[in-house]
Amino acid sequence: MARLSLRNLAVTIIFQSESPRMNRPNLSFMMQHPAHWVALGLGSGLSPKAPGTVGTLWAWAVYAWLITPWLSHLGVTGMGVLLVMSFLLGWWACTVTARHMGLTDSSHMVWDEVVAFWALLWLASATTWPDQLALFVLFRLFDSVKVGPVAWADQAFKGLDARGGWGVMFDDLVAAALAALTWWAGIEVWHGLF
Repeated sequence: MARLSLRNLAVTIIFQSESPRMNRPNLSFMMQHPAHWVALGLGSGLSPKAPGTVGTLWAWAVYAWLITPWLSHLGVTGMGVLLVMSFLLGWWACTVTARHMGLTDSSHMVWDEVVAFWALLWLASATTWPDQLALFVLFRLFDSVKVGPVAWADQAFKGLDARGGWGVMFDDLVAAALAALTWWAGIEVWHGLF
């Protein structure tokens, strides 16, 4: 009988150390840890449909209404620091949230889209709505379809540890880079034609 209880204890310890899989987080889950707030894009990732798109739209609104007015005051260094700090915060938050959800890269963790889209809008210096809309569409296309380098980045870093958290953030930066290159190439072609 003692043997059986030791075995049960060992089984209990193993299962308690693993997080149960959570397919869709809710408000209660978000409220449980500060990392969840960040990783879930302050609630934008709770969307039942297309949370990555909703998170990117939230990032666009924050960029337009909060970051853009401060760009001249932040300067290149200040904006660079903001992006690096946002990335590091997201790395931590996505690592913790992935572990708590039991999923390596839930589509509901949208802080990766937020930081990548802020970087894309800033580096592309897109100031007009048509340019920003084009970047939004290109970014969502590359992030959703995950072709070429984005697919590699998505698969290269997996896990419920810091490596996995890095991967959550990294593949969106690759998608943003491809969106920027495609956008700039499109501008060059357009100017060459007209």
